[in-house]
Amino acid sequence: MKENVTIRPMEKGDYNAVAALWASIKGMGIRSIDDSEEYVCRFIERNPLTSVVAVDGDRIVGSVLCGHDGRQACFYHVCVAEDHRLCGIGRAMVDRCVEGLKAEHINRIYLIAFKHNTGGNSFWRQLGWECRNDRNYYELYLNDENQTTFIV
Repeated sequence: MKENVTIRPMEKGDYNAVAALWASIKGMGIRSIDDSEEYVCRFIERNPLTSVVAVDGDRIVGSVLCGHDGRQACFYHVCVAEDHRLCGIGRAMVDRCVEGLKAEHINRIYLIAFKHNTGGNSFWRQLGWECRNDRNYYELYLNDENQTTFIV
């Protein structure tokens, strides 16, 4: 990992920089309500030790939203700025979250990677994560105003 990059817990004040990072990631799906400042700050408040950012100087160059329900955890919006990829930042952020979850006695993490996100899917396979094909994924939207926009 680059020497000047540090991994630290995500803070509410990081929202604007993190949202700008998400908006720069091709293939990222951004939810109009779930990824708003209000909802992300609520998520961080509920999961204060498991969401992280990678910082290079004063620039946020990576993020992982990670939360759990006491039984299992989920990763959301794992990303690294394009000009900082392939130097271990993603792995370092994932490792930091995994260690935090182990400390909280969480035994399972899941995530969703869109099928068209070849870079993301390659990253997870490289880290040894298992792509499951034996389950169906169901959703029920409770708010039709919460729309997903994909970054192209």
